[in-house]
Amino acid sequence: MSETGDAGLPEPVQVSAAAGLPEPGKVAAVVEEAFREEWGRVVATLIRLTGDWDLAEECAQDAFARALARWPRDGVPRRPGAWLTTAARNRALDRLRRGTTEAARLRALAATPMGPDAEPAEEYGEEHAEEDRVPDDRLRLMFTCCHPALPLEAQVALTLRTLAGLTTGEIAAAFMVPETTMAQRLVRAKRKIRNAGIPYRVPPAHLLAERTAGVLGVLYVLFTEGYSASGGPSPARPEPAAEAIRLARVLAGLMPHEPEALGLLALMLLQDSRRAARFDEAGDIVTLESQDRTRWDHDEIEEGLRLLDDALTRRRPGPYQVQAAVAACHATALDPDDTDWPQIAGLYAQLARLAPSPVVELNRAVAVAMADGPLAGLRLVDELRAGGALAGHHLLAATRADLLRRLGRTADAAQAYREALALAPTDAERRYLARRIAETGGA
Repeated sequence: MSETGDAGLPEPVQVSAAAGLPEPGKVAAVVEEAFREEWGRVVATLIRLTGDWDLAEECAQDAFARALARWPRDGVPRRPGAWLTTAARNRALDRLRRGTTEAARLRALAATPMGPDAEPAEEYGEEHAEEDRVPDDRLRLMFTCCHPALPLEAQVALTLRTLAGLTTGEIAAAFMVPETTMAQRLVRAKRKIRNAGIPYRVPPAHLLAERTAGVLGVLYVLFTEGYSASGGPSPARPEPAAEAIRLARVLAGLMPHEPEALGLLALMLLQDSRRAARFDEAGDIVTLESQDRTRWDHDEIEEGLRLLDDALTRRRPGPYQVQAAVAACHATALDPDDTDWPQIAGLYAQLARLAPSPVVELNRAVAVAMADGPLAGLRLVDELRAGGALAGHHLLAATRADLLRRLGRTADAAQAYREALALAPTDAERRYLARRIAETGGA
């Protein structure tokens, strides 16, 4: 039991099956949902209050562990986020009391209101007038992580670990590097922030541009992890994707004249518009050409198209605007045959010039295959394969398999599908690839 015990914790809602609330045995799922929704808010608040990144993460983890132990007995709080923030804050207070931290920081933390109705992320004084333009700690945390003193990849990785609660393995998968390499990058980034005294704040307007690339990169990877999970039983994680869209809206409001901020939000909305049609009732993948387009969210499509038009009128093209234009080609096609594949292939060629990467080249190969035939696409895929940059990436093998299937080379296609199956990170993708193997007669 901590020294502060349960002081200040919000009142729980009693758990009972009769009340329609989770039974004790199901509380783990409730805590898991709270982790997805509240981790970033709790950690960001504690970093602001303590200035200690490692302490913030440790105390947040402790709060979730306490929830797992307490909620089956006492009930799930009406506001889980407030309960978790209070518990984490109490734990941090205990740790600081036992440590050698300066008295001023301890007094500031002890004085912070953390009751059930408190909004700790919004308690600011006159000295925080600059930050008042940004309405929550999570976006402030992004700008802190994305300080130009840190390498761009470290900026993105640190924010995803601290804000989104992604594991080191998940972040490593997003960057296609070994987990040990990513762990070292995270340690170095935290050390740099501490040793350089990088402040937890939003920079003044004239310095926002130097952090824009990092913040946009964080939001993009966060959305991508939600849209297509890097691992686990589910092929998608709606919560990170929704959080990325929410924060992208805040950022676009903060930087209304930055076309890439508008382009990124447009891209997210256009991609997210297909969410309801991407999987069937069994959770299996429905390919783009087979999706029921009446289930697409046409309000999101219209908003995304408006944002993209706004961004393009500024005549400063960037990678997110180009990707949004690709998504717009799909979103505006009434059926698969209406898709303008030559236009998409041209857009990927432009993207390869703006932001060259093997993944961009793989997407371009798919577009070329659709525009000029599978043999033309296969040549590009085999060039990528020979280069080795996407070795171990299941989408390279899966794309190659699909092109071989379309060319009637079923035995080669089955072998390529088996390679992809061995590398696929989610259960849904493995089921999809297994079906493809069976269809080629290679089971």
